[in-house]
Amino acid sequence: MKINGTPYRSVWVDEKDGWSVHIFDQTRLPFALDILQLTTPGQVAHAIKTMQVRGAPLIGAVAAYGLALALRTDSSDTALEQQAAMLAATRPTAINLVWAIERMLNHLRHLPPTQRAGAAYAEAGRICDEDAAQNEAIGLHGLELLRTLAAQRGKNDRLNILTHCNAGWIATVDWGTALAPIYMAHDEGLNVHVWVDETRPRNQGAALTAWELGSHGVPHTVIADNAGGHLMQHGLVDMVIVGTDRVTRNADVANKIGTYLKALAARDNNVPFWVALPSTTIDWRVADGVHEIPIEERPEAEITHVHGRDDNGQISRVQITPDSSRAANPAFDVTPARLVTGLITEKGCCAATPDGLLSLFPERG
Repeated sequence: MKINGTPYRSVWVDEKDGWSVHIFDQTRLPFALDILQLTTPGQVAHAIKTMQVRGAPLIGAVAAYGLALALRTDSSDTALEQQAAMLAATRPTAINLVWAIERMLNHLRHLPPTQRAGAAYAEAGRICDEDAAQNEAIGLHGLELLRTLAAQRGKNDRLNILTHCNAGWIATVDWGTALAPIYMAHDEGLNVHVWVDETRPRNQGAALTAWELGSHGVPHTVIADNAGGHLMQHGLVDMVIVGTDRVTRNADVANKIGTYLKALAARDNNVPFWVALPSTTIDWRVADGVHEIPIEERPEAEITHVHGRDDNGQISRVQITPDSSRAANPAFDVTPARLVTGLITEKGCCAATPDGLLSLFPERG
């Protein structure tokens, strides 16, 4: 995707030194576009933990490069296993992180230590290329759904899509998951408009999704998280599309906190609720998402304080709760498969059922 006409991916290796890794500092968006240079696995772990880099597919790709950075200084068996475990523990909910680390380990363990660093960079690069290709395919499959809805509404009628959190290109290596079909529909000339949930407490929708859509010229409106149900009641939402951090083999969906409530409102108002994901986000080892997926509990300060730009143009952090109040901050919730209309993957669309998933991935049967 492009920023001011220049194409970028969300993670890349420095062209000059050939080994350091660059990412955008997502905590600085939308007010500043800062590029970070990562040179150690510790810096990678910090970037993931503090959400300088976020989004399930991108976390996995960056962690893969983190392991490559570690092997530049120590490629022994002990270091390989220790650094992999350290990186895998940074975010517990997103399955792409564990998937990427396991893939790297399976590729590297049998190699001589002297060959591991180079092989790690090559494998991390393949993970990135595959993710970009998968997300482009997700976009094409989702585009068919939007074309159908647009045809039903009429050529000149606005197609209103609601999304929650950020599942655009900044959350993946390129294209994005939930936003990929929207970009393609817009570029094709469909009259698309996006309702952007603010996504408290970290406001990924208001900060990141709105920034992405605006940069690409897609019409959009930021709304409070609690406004979605009201819009659905009044016929102002044609479809909900969200991303996900983990999908079980029974098609339960873990996504940013608040997604479950959107699915309930969509079901009550007969609004299609679709989830876009690459196959790397499916956890075939887990069946019951509500009881088996670990939900990350993040710091209280994300609830008690907010960041933003004040009237003087300065970035400020302000407290919004009483000093004596505690805060609970579960970062994700699980939407049961029964509330999901369907899944959009790189292999096509399917029902949110075990049989639906197996129709696209029969090798998992």
